[in-house]
Amino acid sequence: MFNRRKFIKTSAISSLALAINKSAACTSKKKPTTVKPVVISTWDAGLRANKAAWDVLKDGGRALDAVEKGVMVTESEQNCCVGLGANPDRDGFVTLDASIMDEFSNCGSVAFLERIKHPISVARRVMEKTPHVMLVGSGAQQFAVAEGFPLEEQKLSTDAEKNYENWLKKSEYKPPAINIESLPAGKVDKQDHGPFAPKKLENGEWNHDTIGMVAMDANGNLSGSCTTSGAGFKMRGRLGDSPIIGAGLFVDNEVGACTATGQGEDVIRVAGSHTVVELMRQGLSPEAACKNAVERIMRIKGEKAKDIQVAFLAVNKNGEVGAYAIHKGFSYAMKTNNREELVNAKYIMD
Repeated sequence: MFNRRKFIKTSAISSLALAINKSAACTSKKKPTTVKPVVISTWDAGLRANKAAWDVLKDGGRALDAVEKGVMVTESEQNCCVGLGANPDRDGFVTLDASIMDEFSNCGSVAFLERIKHPISVARRVMEKTPHVMLVGSGAQQFAVAEGFPLEEQKLSTDAEKNYENWLKKSEYKPPAINIESLPAGKVDKQDHGPFAPKKLENGEWNHDTIGMVAMDANGNLSGSCTTSGAGFKMRGRLGDSPIIGAGLFVDNEVGACTATGQGEDVIRVAGSHTVVELMRQGLSPEAACKNAVERIMRIKGEKAKDIQVAFLAVNKNGEVGAYAIHKGFSYAMKTNNREELVNAKYIMD
C-alpha cells in the first residue's frame, strides 16, 4: 500500500543527501590560487618599468603607487617611444596623453599635454585634486604648472628630430602597424618580430608609442596606468585610446584590469579595455577575453585588419594574466615573486 507520509519523508531525506553531496563536490573543487602581487606592462620597455613598480609592491605598497612609479621610468627615457623624447606630431610638437585608475574606480587623465615630463603624475593629480576625470591641452598644462610641475624645454630629442626630418621628405602618415619590409634597410631588425612589430631603431630601442601597466598588490587590489606620446607624426590635436578610461585602460577591483596598445582609433571603437574586463566578469580567462576583443575589432575592420596592430593585456582577481594581438610582434613584461620575463603574446594573423 502506498504510504504518502513515508514517501514524503524518504524524498526529503534523499533531497537533503543530494544537496549535501553537491555542496561537498563544490567545496572539494580546487580554488584557483591567487598570485599576488603581480605587475604586467606592454612591450620590452615594461621590463624596466616593472622593476620600479616592484619596488613599491614588494614592500606591501599600493598598486596605484606602483603603476604610477613604473611608467614614470618610461616617460623619463629619452627615446622615440614615450615621453618628451618621443616622435612629434606632423607640426613638429610632442604632445602627451596619460590615464590612471585605482581600486575604487577613481580615475584621471590628461590629453594633448605639452612640455610636462610626467603626464601620468598629472593624471593622478586630476584624479585626486579635481572633480573631473580629464583635462586637455593648455588647461591641462596650466593645472600641471599650478601643481608644481615644471615646464620643460620645447625641443625634440636627437632621434626624434632625425625621424621628423626624414618624415618631412614625404609627409606620409602611417598607422602604428608599420610593415617592416617597407622600411629602410639596416634600420630594423626583422628577426623573430614579424612584419607588424614596431620599428627597431639603430640604438636598439623599439619604436612603439605607449606603455600600459596594470598591477595587483599584496592586498589583492588592482590599479592601472597608461601613458603615450600618441602615434608619431599624427595630425595635430589627434587623441588615441590611452587617455580614455574604458578604451586604453580600465580597472574593476571585483573582476580585473586591462590596458591596450596599438591603433587607438580601433580600440576606442569597441571600448576595448572595458570590453575585456566585462568579458572576464562573464567568466572568460584574461587571454580569452583579450582574444575576443581583438576578434571584434577584426570583424569591424575586415580586410583592413591586416594593416593595423592592436593588442590587449589583462589580469584578473586571481592574478591570472593574458594577452592577445592581431599580429605577431606584441610582447609584454611580467613580474611576480618568482617570475620575471618578457612574454610574446599570442596573435591571430601571421
